[in-house]
Amino acid sequence: MRKIAVIEDDPDLSSLIKYNLEREGFEVKTFPRATDFFNSLQKESYDLVLIDIMLPDFDGYRIANFMKSRPDLKDVPLIFITAKGAEEDKLKGFELGADDYITKPFSIKELIARIRAVLRRYEGKITSKVYEFKELKIYPEKRKVFLGEEEVYLTPTEFKILLKLVENYGKPISRERLLEEIQEFGRESIERTIDVHIKHIRDKLKDYKYLIKTVRGFGYKFEE
Repeated sequence: MRKIAVIEDDPDLSSLIKYNLEREGFEVKTFPRATDFFNSLQKESYDLVLIDIMLPDFDGYRIANFMKSRPDLKDVPLIFITAKGAEEDKLKGFELGADDYITKPFSIKELIARIRAVLRRYEGKITSKVYEFKELKIYPEKRKVFLGEEEVYLTPTEFKILLKLVENYGKPISRERLLEEIQEFGRESIERTIDVHIKHIRDKLKDYKYLIKTVRGFGYKFEE
């Protein structure tokens, strides 16, 4: 089931959108403020985000800019829903990476049709997703890592750990969770097992080893 976030401070419109999208088979989470949405990103992920531009705290442009600046969020499709219909407002939205721009008032049927169209466009992108950090490139589907033109050869276990950290960009991941990810149970020392793997990954990433940061007494996180 596709999960959609709706960031809209008008409770009536937000409820109307949620009701109709759920009837179409989507899972929907609504947020009246940008900060509520940002907080949810600590534990939730979304397949598409609908953003109102005029919000009580941050405007929709800042939300889009934030998401497109994050490697783990930049491929999530965005649609602006707003009363600001001037051409310069639309251009600004598209420049920030919006996939569509719907001016209020709009029909629910039109909204659903546009959501489905955007999701269809992204279906092909999902299989070819790549995480890029300057010269470091990580290809989840191919299970390959490159530093510039040079391939970095990770073991299957090392790749699983690296991908788990990258997919949770900026979020601390405990050693226990990483151990579950690689399914190496019954080890005498959780810390020893994960720490050794992390050391090997860092050594292979060379100048980019700084991206894997130690969270003292807890685990690790991947962050620029």
